[in-house]
Amino acid sequence: MNRILAIFLAALLATIAARADNSNLASSAPSHFNEATVAELQAKMAAGTLSSEQLTSFYLTRILALDQNGPGVNAVIELNPDALSIAKQMDALRRRGVVLGPLHGIPVLIKDNIDTGDRQQTTAGSFALVGRPAQNDSTVAKNLRAGGAVILGKTNLSEWANFRSFESISGWSGRGGQTNNPYGINRNPCGSSSGSGAAASANFAAVTFGSETDGSIVCPSNANGVVGIKPTVGLTSRAGVVPISHTQDTVGPIARTVADAAAALGVIQSRTFDGRDAATGSVPLGWKGRSRPAIPTDYTHFLNAKGLQGARLGITRAGLGGFDPDVPTPQVVLDAFEAAVDALTAAGATVVDLDAAGFTFPSADGESLVLDFDFRNDVMAYFATRVGVPVAGGTLQTAIDFNNAHADEEMPFFNQDVFDEAESLAPGPDDPQPVFNGMTYNQALEIDRLAGVNGIDAALSRFNLDAVVSATDNPAWATDLLYGDHFIYGTSGLAAAPGYPIVQVPAGVAFGVPLGISFFGTAFSEPTLIKLASGFEAATQFRAKNLPTFAPTIPSNDIQGTTLKKVHRKSVHMPPSPNAGKKMPHHT
Repeated sequence: MNRILAIFLAALLATIAARADNSNLASSAPSHFNEATVAELQAKMAAGTLSSEQLTSFYLTRILALDQNGPGVNAVIELNPDALSIAKQMDALRRRGVVLGPLHGIPVLIKDNIDTGDRQQTTAGSFALVGRPAQNDSTVAKNLRAGGAVILGKTNLSEWANFRSFESISGWSGRGGQTNNPYGINRNPCGSSSGSGAAASANFAAVTFGSETDGSIVCPSNANGVVGIKPTVGLTSRAGVVPISHTQDTVGPIARTVADAAAALGVIQSRTFDGRDAATGSVPLGWKGRSRPAIPTDYTHFLNAKGLQGARLGITRAGLGGFDPDVPTPQVVLDAFEAAVDALTAAGATVVDLDAAGFTFPSADGESLVLDFDFRNDVMAYFATRVGVPVAGGTLQTAIDFNNAHADEEMPFFNQDVFDEAESLAPGPDDPQPVFNGMTYNQALEIDRLAGVNGIDAALSRFNLDAVVSATDNPAWATDLLYGDHFIYGTSGLAAAPGYPIVQVPAGVAFGVPLGISFFGTAFSEPTLIKLASGFEAATQFRAKNLPTFAPTIPSNDIQGTTLKKVHRKSVHMPPSPNAGKKMPHHT
């Protein structure tokens, strides 16, 4: 029996055992590499005390015990059948003295909208893309392989990156089902990179990768208590990634530490034009007309445990009270954010209250039109790259028709009104769009460009700031398949439309549920944001102090109720009724 077959038989037996007794598997899941950093794992492999094959086997075993089985995180949609073979190849290279980069031999998981030209599916969670795998690697996957990373598998996501319906449920896809939060299985992991956030938090891989258009890296990082870097649009290539919008899409790392995320960013980025994505040779919308700067090779050089000393940070609480006045943000959440602000000051930063100074961030009111317009065109271009799947060579209408024909699988909980809205748009960039009150695509782009110029850029300049800081999103809500998501506030929109970067880092808990803060900067300011975020992480260590427990529910205290005792008939003493013996009327 060859080794690969033996491993898959062992996995099958583990699955059978898990179905028999999930609780035993959950408690016996391997944990000896939990919270290990990329640098620590590399040091062990360099010393010969750990191999990539051993580390890959560890993560595979842990996933089998805790993902679909055990508590049921359901973060991984597919495992790479070639993962162990790749790990052995990386071990062989290391023995010959060849180390390809900081992720050499490190197992990683990538979101199921990122093409891999191997035996794995790339589906965006939809059966419309199930069939023949992608023909080529995405640029991100290609860069990971060139850097020696072991692509362990794909993570579940909010179907079509949460862009199919206004009523969508974060973490749910037709193909992958519902991903859950490792802090509390009843809690939502937030979307759309929900599986990547949950998997990183659950120690299913050293690093995971997601994509963001507006919030889809930082929101799951916030909800799952991990670090997320949403890079400047164009710093990482979108070639071979199922798109929403070439204007706003970006691919970035999710990890348990800022250092791990920084190392991973250096591997996946495109420092020069990659030939498949124009944005990799240009600048994002907010920098229109400006030049692309030199791009660092290694972001770990910017890590600094004292990175907050002498920093000037602009704090905004805009929106933190809640989008809906009838659903205000709980005081315990607001208090946790204020404690994080105090921690910034205690670590040596000067905090400027932007709201008190009268600064207002403009709204990117063109964003919805830009995303709809881009999506219809960009998804058709992506479909042209696929063969052997239902929507290959098709259009957005092809996907709409597929969903209508397979509604039981694709639309059991919510519809496709975003798809319908995007398909309804007039074709030209200068055509007035009735659904957006006559606004044109080009007008929407200009509104969104100015949201960056007059927002983050203006704040940085006017107040001489190193970064803008705010709460990321509200802590994770309980997943609700009937009523959908429960967003109370969110701040990713400050950077989304102009294409600017964000680094989200854990910052506290509310009743045991994680919450984070986001560091915002102008385009290509990742070095500064990494320095600041690493300084905050070193000063607070919120992740290290609040690890996930895979609790069925969270909070779990003070909810048990009373303990009832069985009532024995002989112990019941009832006084005689005053009407005993009398005939009573019937109740009507």
